[in-house]
Amino acid sequence: MTYRARMFSLVCIDSAIVLVSIFMSHFILNPLSSYDVTDMIIVTSLTLLITHHVFSYVFGLYRRVWRYASMEELVGLFSVVTSSVIITAIVQKIFFNNIYARGLTLTYMLHILLLGGVRFWWRFTQVIIFDLKSKEIEPLQKKRTLIIGAGSTGRMLLRQLKEHPTTELEPVAFLDDNNSVQQLNIGGLPVAGTIKDLTKVAKRYKIDHVVIAIPSLKRQKLNEIITEANKVVNDVQILPMIGDLATGKISVNEIRDVSIEDLLGREPVQLDTKGIVNKVKNKTVLITGAGGSIGSELCRQLCTFKPKRLVLLGHGENSIYNIEMELRSKYKDKIEFCTEIADIQDREKMFEVLDKYKPSFVFHAAAHKHVPLMERNPEEAVKNNIYGTKNVAEAADAANVDTFVLISTDKAVNPTSVMGATKRIAEILVQNLDKRSDTRFVAVRFGNVLGSRGSVVPLFKKQIARGGPVTVTHPDMTRYFMTIPEASRLVIQAGALASGGEIFVLDMGEPVKIVDLASNLIKLSGFTEDEIKIEFTGMRPGEKLYEEILNEDEVHPGQVYTKIYIGKATEEDANEVLWEIEHSLDNREALRETLLHLTNKKKSTTPNHDAIKKVLTAVVN
Repeated sequence: MTYRARMFSLVCIDSAIVLVSIFMSHFILNPLSSYDVTDMIIVTSLTLLITHHVFSYVFGLYRRVWRYASMEELVGLFSVVTSSVIITAIVQKIFFNNIYARGLTLTYMLHILLLGGVRFWWRFTQVIIFDLKSKEIEPLQKKRTLIIGAGSTGRMLLRQLKEHPTTELEPVAFLDDNNSVQQLNIGGLPVAGTIKDLTKVAKRYKIDHVVIAIPSLKRQKLNEIITEANKVVNDVQILPMIGDLATGKISVNEIRDVSIEDLLGREPVQLDTKGIVNKVKNKTVLITGAGGSIGSELCRQLCTFKPKRLVLLGHGENSIYNIEMELRSKYKDKIEFCTEIADIQDREKMFEVLDKYKPSFVFHAAAHKHVPLMERNPEEAVKNNIYGTKNVAEAADAANVDTFVLISTDKAVNPTSVMGATKRIAEILVQNLDKRSDTRFVAVRFGNVLGSRGSVVPLFKKQIARGGPVTVTHPDMTRYFMTIPEASRLVIQAGALASGGEIFVLDMGEPVKIVDLASNLIKLSGFTEDEIKIEFTGMRPGEKLYEEILNEDEVHPGQVYTKIYIGKATEEDANEVLWEIEHSLDNREALRETLLHLTNKKKSTTPNHDAIKKVLTAVVN
């Protein structure tokens, strides 16, 4: 039925209901004179009829889909009828100096009863027709599904599953920690217990599939539920986080598999959106390494803060082209996008580009990050991570850039690798430059990024797809992990908070054992560790068992933002550092030893957990 035909039908039905309500109430109250049509009846009928249609339009009663009618539709219906009767009472008082209270009261009740009855009868017939049609569809092999969360999201999910008979999921029960709903039925499904009863309920109801329908669930609790559910079923899925539900509505298609990001056990950082908008809006922003994992996500997130122009600088033409096309298709004429294919080692080019665009912000994401490769090619790490950073930073100074943000790593703390040492020296360079420049130079440290090119997760996934084994270097190897969006948010927030010379550090939660990460990925892929083996291969050159986020002597009092700290590193003379490096460039082994000597004068092979806790306690307090 078209919109106009539907509207016409509803107007005709409602008109009949209004008139029937009036004359029925008149007949009930005045059975002997029920055929006398008085002036009051005529005026009341016209007023009620007109006001009903006016308020139905105002409250959107004709635009509602009654097949999905709920309490909201019922409130709308009461609002329309109440408003109509009040206006009619006022008209009676004006024209007849009297309000026929008994008649209006009875009319009001009949009006609501008939309107509600017709609409819910409409819903009932649609459901019956839908059920009959669904029975004609060839039955599927259904998975008996347990829904964790009997709140509004869980109820919406249940409704969607019932209205999509072609889905393979058959909901059979709820679990919820709310004591007030225990042993009750919701939408025809029992609330079979609390979340701690998961194993027992799964066995009792022969559950094949679990869907977690609590979008606001804390990551640590989510991790516990997923771990417990994986013990009794092979399939565990989750509804997206509230922040990911752009429309605020849940549908069957939005159920997704649990990802490794869900198991990080940490809440994502929330941005000071207003502060960032004030800094970035209508400004020119340049990102080096814009085609990389972090650089491209920086571009996506920066676009939401409405910069005037975004300059995408990178060495790889394909990656720069891909992110440019993605952003242009989404933001079209709202933001000006400029691309520069350039190598940050080309000093003259860097000065030329920075002078051409004169950006307010530079986010320096370009770097060599692969630890074993840089161990074998230390001179390339030096050229790119040290001299490349020096080129971009000094060009930013010459172009009077407002803020320069260097993307660093937790491997820069007590580095045992060439990559970590070169990133620490890059920090020293920008901190030295900050002292004599009007540009604010800051660095941002974070841990391993899940899903980035070269990270361990894509490697594990490829190994699982090949049937294993999954290779882990050492059973005690631990790392801090972040998602790409988290890392990008921290970088952007640092740019807004910068006053100059800081090293920003994110509270990255608890370090994760690599072997546990591998084990979780195997389970999420639907296998057991008997089917996909984990193999230990031994530590690679430059690796250390533990990463640290701050040295003992890198304490800066005060927490600058929720979950964001400042580590103030010990001062080093950049010129002396560069002089020593330049005299070692011809010999790879000598260069490696020089880098580690310059950046790790107090070598540490095991993490000083007490010292780290002391540092973070000092920062928080």
